[in-house]
Amino acid sequence: MGDLEDKLKGFEIKKEGEAEILMLNSNAVFFNPVQVHNRDMSIAVLRTFVAKRKEEHEELMNKRNNKSHKKGNQIETPVVNGDTALTQHDETDVVHEKEPNQATNEIEDPSKEETKTPSGKVTRELKPPIVLEALAASGLRSLRYAREVDGLGKVVALDNDKASVEACKRNIKFNGASVISKVEAHLADARVYMLTHPKEFDVVDLDPYGSPSVFLDSAVQAVADGGLLMCTATDLAVLCGTNGEVCYSKYGSYPVRGKYCHEMALRILLASIESHANRYKRYIVPVLSVFMDFYVRVFVRVFTSASEIKNAPLKLSYVYQCVGCDSFHLQSLGRTVTKNNSVKYAPGIGPVVPQECSDCGKKFNVGGPIYSAPIHDQDWVLSTLTDVRPMKDRYPAYNKITSVLTTVSEELHDIPLFFSLHNISGTVKCTSPSAVMFRSAVINAGYQISSSHCNPLGLKSDAPWDVIWDIMRCWVKNHPIKEQPRDSAGTAILSKSPQLEANFSRAVAALSKAQMKKVNRFLPNPESHWGPKVRAGRRITNKHISLLGAEATNEAISRQDGNGAVTDKPGSDTGATVTDEENEPSTKRQKTDDGEPASEP
Repeated sequence: MGDLEDKLKGFEIKKEGEAEILMLNSNAVFFNPVQVHNRDMSIAVLRTFVAKRKEEHEELMNKRNNKSHKKGNQIETPVVNGDTALTQHDETDVVHEKEPNQATNEIEDPSKEETKTPSGKVTRELKPPIVLEALAASGLRSLRYAREVDGLGKVVALDNDKASVEACKRNIKFNGASVISKVEAHLADARVYMLTHPKEFDVVDLDPYGSPSVFLDSAVQAVADGGLLMCTATDLAVLCGTNGEVCYSKYGSYPVRGKYCHEMALRILLASIESHANRYKRYIVPVLSVFMDFYVRVFVRVFTSASEIKNAPLKLSYVYQCVGCDSFHLQSLGRTVTKNNSVKYAPGIGPVVPQECSDCGKKFNVGGPIYSAPIHDQDWVLSTLTDVRPMKDRYPAYNKITSVLTTVSEELHDIPLFFSLHNISGTVKCTSPSAVMFRSAVINAGYQISSSHCNPLGLKSDAPWDVIWDIMRCWVKNHPIKEQPRDSAGTAILSKSPQLEANFSRAVAALSKAQMKKVNRFLPNPESHWGPKVRAGRRITNKHISLLGAEATNEAISRQDGNGAVTDKPGSDTGATVTDEENEPSTKRQKTDDGEPASEP
């Protein structure tokens, strides 16, 4: 017992889910307890992926055996490079049975091995999925995957920092034999490693500190056909429009400022991933895309099809955002033309807006392109939610992930972006109608409306903007306001007579099922300073503590001595000091590789 205590001296045991890690009281290895939301959501989606992957495999085998039985012969199984594969004839037959949009969603994979039963039926053993965590740090995420997700094969934890890899190996041993047999840690550059292991991993997880842009090209090549790519971006100051030119250089899209900025961040990230995938005749199918806490996280499946990537322009749009009011419009990059039963691709027709906004007369800002196709798979979301609900004891952040999944499940999945009821009320300078009254007016006018998981005040609707403003004109008519400046957007909007007589009578569908059941959909942060932490390896200063709180320093808190120098927390193993010269105002703070301050807002 004494030997064990000596070995653990200087370490603190941190437990999350079923995994435990050893952390030094310093900032040498990055660890952010706030990311428990991220890790729990990833585990929930990964469980769904494992189940659906098995279902798809069984469905494919059943179809192949049925076809073989009808033809009265058995399917050949030639060996290619040591792996079994379908003959060209049989593979074509299977593909032709699929729907057009699913033609390549069941690509044959070397992770499946064919055998024959005594009855002559062909079965192909589905190997357990292999997971790559490209930026593992302490390895907590990989450890949780190995311990909490049934049916996984090997989990590879990568990092290019020697201290992190040593910590990861230490944590693997600390978690016992069940983890040692599954998880392996490697010191490597994630980009090089993924490029040298093409289509080798069924799941690739990218969770970098900041922007994932430099990893996307290699990540889309490392995922096996039909595999899952999970990607986080924490550089929301860039993605949401504070530094639009930086966003364009990283992601190839220009953001515009609006209440929908967090959803636009999701769609910019998806557009960038799709662009990288298309270069290798691959495309993505988003299954879940969420904004949580201080980051966006997307879960996409990656498939290969030279024909399917022709549809890529149909999934992308430019955004026209009025600078005077909240109106926005989308311009598709491409379209299809059907002639003589032949589908041809053509450029999108535009512009979709006049030079000045038809509602308020102001100009437009143009942003994008963004991914304007659905960013969630509703069946997938509901399956994940159904799987999570009875497992409250398995998820430390159960309340958070169920609230997010519930809200996502109720979104209008085919409506890009959203508007804020408070913002449009502010434009016309009126008291805002209640959400139920406004929703009822939209529904009574014959349109759909839902909330957005990105913003408690966000509303998604298929109603055109002239209908939205007509509803507000009718509201103001019944609730008069003070006279506004003649050149304001609100004055221009209210100067027009409504073409629609709004009906504010309570509609049955004005409240979602979750609202009627009083399910909490938007939860407050569990504690103060719930956000990003200081980058690993940085000296902790009083400035970090004042900006982010003591919790943000992973308890490696620095103290200031009488000479103005900042010293590390007693007991820390670094013994480093930081002088006042290094502890300058925020305008002179050291920048990260992304050009962002070390501490994110």
